[in-house]
Amino acid sequence: MDPVTADPATPARPAPPGPRRNARYTGLDADGPLPLDMLRAVPAIRRDPLTFLEGLVARHGDLVAFPMPRGQVLLVNTPDGARRVLVDNARAYGKATVQYGALSLVTGAGLLTTDGEVWRRHRRVVQPAFHPRSLEAVAQAAGTAAQRMRAEWDAAGPGRAVDADAAAMRAMLEVVGRTLFAADLRPVGERVVGAVDAALHAVVRTAASPVPGWLPTPRRRRLRRAVATLDAVCADLVAQRRARGVGPDDGDVLALLLAAVDAGEAGADGGLAPREVRDEILTLVIAGHETVASSLTWTLDLLAGSPGVQARLHAELDAVLAGRAPGWDDVAHLPYTRAVVDEALRLYPPAWVITRRALADDVVSGVAIPAGTLVVLSPWLLHRRPQSWPDPRRFDPGRFLGDAPPSRGPARGDYVPFGAGPRLCIGRDMAVVESVLVLAGLLRDRTVTRPDGVSPPSVDALVTLRPRGGLPLRLTPR
Repeated sequence: MDPVTADPATPARPAPPGPRRNARYTGLDADGPLPLDMLRAVPAIRRDPLTFLEGLVARHGDLVAFPMPRGQVLLVNTPDGARRVLVDNARAYGKATVQYGALSLVTGAGLLTTDGEVWRRHRRVVQPAFHPRSLEAVAQAAGTAAQRMRAEWDAAGPGRAVDADAAAMRAMLEVVGRTLFAADLRPVGERVVGAVDAALHAVVRTAASPVPGWLPTPRRRRLRRAVATLDAVCADLVAQRRARGVGPDDGDVLALLLAAVDAGEAGADGGLAPREVRDEILTLVIAGHETVASSLTWTLDLLAGSPGVQARLHAELDAVLAGRAPGWDDVAHLPYTRAVVDEALRLYPPAWVITRRALADDVVSGVAIPAGTLVVLSPWLLHRRPQSWPDPRRFDPGRFLGDAPPSRGPARGDYVPFGAGPRLCIGRDMAVVESVLVLAGLLRDRTVTRPDGVSPPSVDALVTLRPRGGLPLRLTPR
């Protein structure tokens, strides 16, 4: 590994007049809770981790150090700190963390959980499927998904509410199947959505639990059952594609993965083992449908609670689409629709926490950290800093239009819904196109509202942010 140097833009701060009250437990020059404070906070962390993180920053500032059983932790809530860890010195940080270890119980060694040469080899294999030329096919699948979602509201009857969260999960899974695997996942959609939901709930509880992983707890048994279901779906996908054949011009992810297996069996460098194909299929199923569905769900909820924003969105859709279904050529002509999606991602980033393990000594926002330190970044917090986002809790898509500061974004570190740097989400452009076109397809001639007496949902911070108990919404003609 290349030598790691301190960030010259953020030199270590002078030592404070007296020692930090928690310095003996963390060894870090940052304020934070004591071990007993953390022990008392365990129920609150499990119940509502977002509020807990907000409380840490409110009490201790944007750099918070605290002890954990596996070592010291630094919570970083500064844009320059996020940029340091994710972009400028990304090579000095790895994913050997509890968060990704728990996720690997489901996805195995896929793009989300691996580092180093394994990650680079997998990324090289699947990267061609995410070329910009693939976005036209994504747009077509997104149009179909919007039609399927509209049909769910139509089937429910006039004025009846539908769980938008569940509808989005089913629709986005169909998009993933068609665009990434050239497969129709509708026959197994309910099984996959249910298994993913059960697995991710178990993953979050496992990551937060002190119970040893080898104990056969009910949660572990549920996780194993869910993973077995997903394994069976993966095996069927591969078998069906093998039976159909992989042509030399097939450019979907599954074709690329299977070609890499064939290359590996022939002794070529950069090939994959069959188990690695399974890991990437599950990684992309989860990342591809869970995150986009989460984003779409929160976008619809925000619009339901913001009639003025929705009216402006309708005006753009009327001017561009005039009631017809949107397509690929419309994406560039829907700037306000894109801004609505971007603002929803700011307020409800699907990946609400990002963890990295320092592989070497470094300096982050003036705090010297030794190798082995766990660094925690939270897009939920970064996207709500008043220093970066005035009136940060207000839903205002105008932030992302022409008058928005040009320096804002992943490279700056204050807007990271898809991460940043070399580990920027491989499907970012695909996710944005899906979100814009599904949203436009749903609302081109309809209005989204909350049922009478229904309040905004509370947030369930799982692997992604989900509305606790679902999200009943009405979609009515306008």
